[in-house]
Amino acid sequence: MSVPEIQFSVALVTRNRPDSLNRCLKSLRSQSVQPFEVIVSDDSNPELAPETEAIARRWDCHYIIGPRQGLYANRNHAALACKGTHIRTMDDDHEFPENHFQTIHRVLESDPNSIWTIGEYWEEPTPSSTFYPPGEIQPRGFSKLPANLDDCFAISDGAAIYPRQVFENHRFLEVFKFGSLYLEFGARLKALGYRIRYCPETYIIHHYIAGKRSFNDENMQRKAAFLSAYLTYSNYCFSLLKQLECLSYFTMISLLTTFKINKYNITIFDLWHTWLLGNKYIKYFRQGQYNKIR
Repeated sequence: MSVPEIQFSVALVTRNRPDSLNRCLKSLRSQSVQPFEVIVSDDSNPELAPETEAIARRWDCHYIIGPRQGLYANRNHAALACKGTHIRTMDDDHEFPENHFQTIHRVLESDPNSIWTIGEYWEEPTPSSTFYPPGEIQPRGFSKLPANLDDCFAISDGAAIYPRQVFENHRFLEVFKFGSLYLEFGARLKALGYRIRYCPETYIIHHYIAGKRSFNDENMQRKAAFLSAYLTYSNYCFSLLKQLECLSYFTMISLLTTFKINKYNITIFDLWHTWLLGNKYIKYFRQGQYNKIR
């Protein structure tokens, strides 16, 4: 049986950062191997949308208006607009080393059925720079280095490559506008039988600036972290000890917030409602109603 030609689409999400988008697309178009198509899904405020659209068209990209319902709704929106055999997620604050897309094309040809993830630097790489490989969700909602990067449930939020059929049945959770929900997506896909592999041959330069995100809500991020960890260790990768660690940790910090002992930005009422939501998603997952997990 012949192997279909690899055509990877770029699903790039952007919001209110036209200068950053221009830098990203300039870097992308300097690559020796180009993607099949570049979709720019724009969640910008109306006053910045015309400038963003002009930049996307200047670099020969297909521009679409995003749903303006948060990062993950926009990521799903961009992915569903793609027509290639594979979908490469991307953010507007990324740049790429030489031969980045050539490397992607090569690894997809070697294993087109797996999901591939890419690590990042937060600055121009030097011998003293810190490298950040993709991570898995741990019980307290943070990411950790996988034991086996060649078969894991780590996801690079804006730097992963999926077979397009993944998005025919599955979506990033959109219930919170921002947070670590991408880590839940990796655990869910792993539980469904997808192999997730790390590509060590390339990287991205992520121009991350702490506190300069276009959207920030610490309460939402805590709820997203709890939901991702709870779904993972209560269902996708069940572990009683890790489930108990997750529940006890988030219960403790929510009580400290509720009684104003410390400010962890999640109350016991937030935790309760998020726990109910998680149980609803677990029910959908076990019944195979994957289209409801979003």
